[in-house]
Amino acid sequence: MSPQPPILSLSGVTKQYGDFQLGPLDLTLEPGQVLAFVGPNGAGKSTTLHAIMHLLRRDGGEIQICGVANDPKDPSWKQQVGFVGEAQGFFRRWSVRRNLDFVGRFYERWDASRAEALARRFDLALDKPVGALSRGNRAKLAMVAALAHNPRLLLLDEPTQGLDPVVRAEVLDALWETMEDGQHAILYSTHVLSDIARLADEIAFLRHGRLVARSAKDDLTEAWRRISFRLERHDTHLDGLDAARGLRRQGTEHQVVSSDHEVTSRHLRELGASAIQMSRMTIDEITVEILKEDHRVASNRVASNRVASI
Repeated sequence: MSPQPPILSLSGVTKQYGDFQLGPLDLTLEPGQVLAFVGPNGAGKSTTLHAIMHLLRRDGGEIQICGVANDPKDPSWKQQVGFVGEAQGFFRRWSVRRNLDFVGRFYERWDASRAEALARRFDLALDKPVGALSRGNRAKLAMVAALAHNPRLLLLDEPTQGLDPVVRAEVLDALWETMEDGQHAILYSTHVLSDIARLADEIAFLRHGRLVARSAKDDLTEAWRRISFRLERHDTHLDGLDAARGLRRQGTEHQVVSSDHEVTSRHLRELGASAIQMSRMTIDEITVEILKEDHRVASNRVASNRVASI
């Protein structure tokens, strides 16, 4: 039996917008994987999703869905994709039900009973005009439309934005249920960090259009620690402490955040630190620290460019 192709494959994908360039971006997503796409605004997350859906023309590279190129001239690959983006494209004067019936005509595996069941589960009124829906309810409608044809790949751009906590939990439960057979994959961007802890297996960090890191969530929570320690010597240089960042001092008491607690603790013992204590960090806290570091690097680059131009 030949090996199953990746559900999603990006190879050398690029897109230029003025001073911004996405890529070259290489990314694969295998069956059963849930990948959170994380980065500051303007990092290129939505651009990547739009390139996959061919909502924009990429400048270079190749994209395949389940082994098939995302060719706009042969859109059969779209049968395998459920997409939720900011622009949803529903008819505002039509009811939710009529919109779903219309969308269903384009999908071979559309399940009208599943669409209705999801709408009820998400507390979405089927007979209400789309134009009368709140932003959160339009997001629910987009999610129903994305899930009702049982796509192999879900591309979700801020899927839970605007949802109340109860419905957000229902949406995440529905996504979990979709993943149970191990034949589906999800790529989603989010600023709701609790969604990462609930849903993602891996996290990909995007900065300035480049994929700077990709890691399993469990690997991150195993490696990162908040470390407090005591160091009597005031002349010890700590700014270069291996794998550590965010140093705080108060007299002889210190605290750092470490991306590799074993390396940092070994370095601290070599420096003569005592009372070393470590506390685990949540994936939310780790993500914030990584994004803070990205922001610091970007700010330093801007400052350096300003100095160089004077």
